[in-house]
Amino acid sequence: MTGTTPGPDDVTKGLPPEQLPPVNSPLAGEPQIPPPPRTNVFFKDLLRGSAFTTILAIVLAMIVGGILIAFTDEDVQEAAGYFFSRPGDTFSAIWQAVYGGYEALFRGAVFNPRGADFAAQIRPLTSSLGFAAPLIAAGLGVALAFRVGLFNIGARGQMLVGVMFAGLFAFNLDLPFFLHMPLTMLAGIIGGALWGGIVGVLKARTGAHEVILTIMLNYVAYYLLLWMIRTPGLLQKPGTNQPISSATPETAQFPELFGAAFPLLDWGFVMVIIATIAVWWIVEFSSLGMRLRAVGENPHAARAAGINVKRIYVYAMLFAGGLAGLAAMSQIQGSVTSGFSGSIDAGIGFDAITVALLGRSRAWGTFAAGILFGALKSGSFSMQAQGIPVDIVLVVQALIVLFIAAPPLLRAVFFLPKTDVEKAAKARAKAAKKAVVA
Repeated sequence: MTGTTPGPDDVTKGLPPEQLPPVNSPLAGEPQIPPPPRTNVFFKDLLRGSAFTTILAIVLAMIVGGILIAFTDEDVQEAAGYFFSRPGDTFSAIWQAVYGGYEALFRGAVFNPRGADFAAQIRPLTSSLGFAAPLIAAGLGVALAFRVGLFNIGARGQMLVGVMFAGLFAFNLDLPFFLHMPLTMLAGIIGGALWGGIVGVLKARTGAHEVILTIMLNYVAYYLLLWMIRTPGLLQKPGTNQPISSATPETAQFPELFGAAFPLLDWGFVMVIIATIAVWWIVEFSSLGMRLRAVGENPHAARAAGINVKRIYVYAMLFAGGLAGLAAMSQIQGSVTSGFSGSIDAGIGFDAITVALLGRSRAWGTFAAGILFGALKSGSFSMQAQGIPVDIVLVVQALIVLFIAAPPLLRAVFFLPKTDVEKAAKARAKAAKKAVVA
């Protein structure tokens, strides 16, 4: 409908249809709005994309981290005392503090140009990959549970039970390497999977919330491990009364990937890459993955479609626990081979939640996020040598997650275009306000 009625003087009267102007043309009474250029659409989609907002979140977190580095630096504090007489000294001290801090982070995480040879120069990169391996494995477990709509914060407990299984069933065996190493890894994965599976079964059978279950099972696993490493004949190291286990047998350890020059990078990282490929294929391409994603999107609709939701919950937690068990094996078969204590998880179980959030619950996103956090952890030691508190790195990690978890905040800071969902929400709020006023 054009809103206009042709009269007797209409010049278009009597013309064939193919010569008549289109209904939305200026001749028909309505202006024709051209579609936006493809370049504009491309940049708008790019600015709204999750990858771009993730990069901006990291940049913003680094900026805030730089402010904290400058704020805690003694030279900056001293120069700030006479800022109004010599402001250049304060700005110079700030630059030196921030540049020195991030240069140390890069030198400790990626490449050290001060190394004596090429192996020493790239050793920080291999160390970052070594630190990243358990974070990626545990993060994959948390991310997979997220895709099913489950908030698995029990990776710590699942890691600890994986350690128990490996210590009980594999450490006391005398086997050749080609049997002992995979058997130990398998025992740890099974232990973690069973502990995670308990959560899935309880949620499926009783409807109990997985957050409460995983929190409480974390405590159960921790104190059970403490008891076992304090009890002679179980996991306690023979000949001592300290709460520590026996060392990992040499035949059960992951071999170094590139030799003794890179001690922190072993075959555990290869296992993590294989696990990432497996999770990516299962979730994105298999029929089981389709059911997992369907339950995560809407369990009621999935149930109506004939999917056994309870069984999916059990499967998801079994997979999640097994991946956490793999993370535990990366610890005791690679990084900590001299014997483990109750702190063998080293906070990885909780850091895995951050890694999964940063990776947006995708397999390769979690892989990239784990490498980033491994690099931050590796570089934090160099920053500490510069006199910068290692807690600053933890603050940067927390800020990254904060900015990623709050996209509207990030878009407001960088003046990015709002998404269609945000525009619709704002329009609804404005309409509701007008309705109340009227």
